[in-house]
Amino acid sequence: MPWDRWHRARYPANVLTCMRPWNWSVLKINSESSESTVIGRSATGSRPGWGREAPARRRVLHVSSIKPATSRKLGRVQWLSGDMVPWPRFPGPSLDHPLPPVHPVNHAAATHRLSSLCLGAALALAGCSSPPPAQLDGSVPTQWTQPLPAAAPGAPGSAAAPDLQGWWKAWGDESLNTLVEEALAANLDLSQAQSRLRQQRLLAGTAGSAFRPVFTAGARTLQDIAAIDSYFHASIDVSWDLGLFGAREAGERNAAASVLDARGRLQAARVALVADVVHRYLDIRMAQRQRALIDEQALLDARALQLAQVRQQQRLGTAEAVHQLQLQAGQSAALRASLRETQARSAHMLAALLGRTRPDAQWLQADAKAPLPGAQALGVAALPADLLRTRPDIQVAQAAVERAAAEQGIAHAALYPRFVLGGSLLYSFNITQNYRTTQDNAPTFGPQIDIPLFDWGRRRSQADASELALQAAVQAYRQSVLDGVAEVESALAALDAQRERIASLQSTQQVLAERERVQDQRLKLGLDSEFGGLAPRRAALQARSEQTTALAAHALAYVALYKALGGAPLPAEDRDDADSGMARPAPQAEGAPS
Repeated sequence: MPWDRWHRARYPANVLTCMRPWNWSVLKINSESSESTVIGRSATGSRPGWGREAPARRRVLHVSSIKPATSRKLGRVQWLSGDMVPWPRFPGPSLDHPLPPVHPVNHAAATHRLSSLCLGAALALAGCSSPPPAQLDGSVPTQWTQPLPAAAPGAPGSAAAPDLQGWWKAWGDESLNTLVEEALAANLDLSQAQSRLRQQRLLAGTAGSAFRPVFTAGARTLQDIAAIDSYFHASIDVSWDLGLFGAREAGERNAAASVLDARGRLQAARVALVADVVHRYLDIRMAQRQRALIDEQALLDARALQLAQVRQQQRLGTAEAVHQLQLQAGQSAALRASLRETQARSAHMLAALLGRTRPDAQWLQADAKAPLPGAQALGVAALPADLLRTRPDIQVAQAAVERAAAEQGIAHAALYPRFVLGGSLLYSFNITQNYRTTQDNAPTFGPQIDIPLFDWGRRRSQADASELALQAAVQAYRQSVLDGVAEVESALAALDAQRERIASLQSTQQVLAERERVQDQRLKLGLDSEFGGLAPRRAALQARSEQTTALAAHALAYVALYKALGGAPLPAEDRDDADSGMARPAPQAEGAPS
C-alpha cells in the first residue's frame, strides 16, 4: 500500500507526518487551537525501504497531508520530547507492522522510585559513619585520705552527717536558715542562671526540628523573558534534611550538652550562693563578738594606762610601762577599726546576696552574745565517688566533653554527602491574558544531594581539629575530677587543723581563767593591787578573742568542705532532669580499668 494512502487510513485529517532531513515526527494538530503535540519521532531522516523514492515521497506527503486550514499553524508546533517514548526502528509502516502506540512517561512514579533508591542507600550508609562516644575517666579513691570530722569533745559516738542539700541547718540557727532561704529566692545571679537554663531547654526542645520536614509557602508576581505577559505564582515548598551520617544525632547531642552545661552552672551558682551567705553571716557574727571583746579590752587598757600614769607620778612606776600601755591601747583601737570595717563589708555583701540595697542595722552593731556555731563536728557521709554526682564543676566539664563530641560528629558528618528531600507545588496564573497556565503547575519532588569533592582540605582539617578538641575536653574533665578530690582533701585537712587549734585554745583558756580567779582572790585579800590584776584579765580577754576567731575559722572550714562537696539544695525539677538526662560515667576505684 502506498505510504500516503496508508497514512490517511491510519490517522485522521488533523494528524500529519512531517518529514525532515534529520528526523521525522508524527504531530497531532488541534484544529481549535494553535497548539501541536509531538506523538513520535524517529532518529533517521528516511524510512527504511523507501530507497531512492524517499525525497519524492516526502514531498508528496508534505503537500497532500497539509490542508490550508492547518498550514498556518505549523509554525507553532511544539517539539515535546519529554512526554513521549522514542519509537523503535522498524522497516517502514505497513498493515503487518503498524506504528506502535505511544505511552506517556509517569514522571512522578519514576521520581518516587529514584528517591526511594537514594533514601535507602543513604540510610544503609548512615548507621556506620557516626563517631564512637567519648570515654571518660571517672576513677577516684575509694576513701578519703584525710581523717573525717570526729565527734565534739565530750560528745559520745561519731559525728552526725547532715544532708548535703541542707548542711547549714545542722547548726540550728534560725536566722541563718532564714537568710539562706531568702537568698535562694531573691539572688539575681541565681535568677540569671535559672533563665539561662530555661533558655537552653527551649532551644533543646527544637534541636531536632532542623532535620524534620519544613513547609513554606510563598507568592510573587513576575514577567516572562519577552516582558509581554505578567504572571502570578503561588507555591508550597517542602524540604527535609535527612541528617544522615550522624548529623542529626550530633545536633541533638549538642543541644543536650548545652542543657547539661546550664544545669551545672546553675548548681554552681547555687552552691556558691549558699556558701557565700553562710560565710558572710559568720564574718558578721565573729566581728560582733570580737568588737564586744575589744571594747572590754579597751576599757581595761584605759584603766591600766590611768593607773600607770599615777604610779609614774608617785615614783612607783616607770615611763616605759606607760609607753607600753599606750601602745596596747593604740593596737586595740586599730583592731576595733579593722573589725568595724570587716563587719560593714560583710554586711553589705550579704545584703547584695539577698537582693537588698542596704544591710540590716543589727548587722552593724557589736554584740557579745552573737550566735556563733560551736566546736561540734558535723560528719561527712559523702564518698569520693559522690563527687561525680554532686560537684557542679565536674558536671560542667562533662557538658564540655559532650559538646566537643557533638562538634566532632558535626564535622565528621560534613565529610559525607548531604541528602535533602524537596518538593514543590506551583500555581501559575497569567494576569495579562487572564487565564491559568498549566505548563508549570505539575508538582515536583526529588532528592538533592550535596557531595563534597574538593575544598583544599578544609573539612578534613575541621574534623581533625574537632577530634583534638574532644581530647582536650576529656583531659579537662579528668583534671576537674582530680581538683575536686584535692579540694575536699584540703578542706578536711583544714578542718582537722582547726579542731586541734580549738582544743589547744580551750586548754589555754582554762589556765587563764584559773589565773584570773586566783588574782581576784588575792585582790580581795589585799595581797595585790588593782593594777596587778588588770594584766591577767586582759590576757583572758585575748584568749576569748582567739577562741572566737578559732570557732569562726572552724565553721568556715565546714563551709569550704561542703562547698567542695557541692552541697546546696537542688529543686525537684532539676533532680528529675538529672535522673532523666545524660548518663554520667560510672565511678571507679583508682587502678581499676576504665
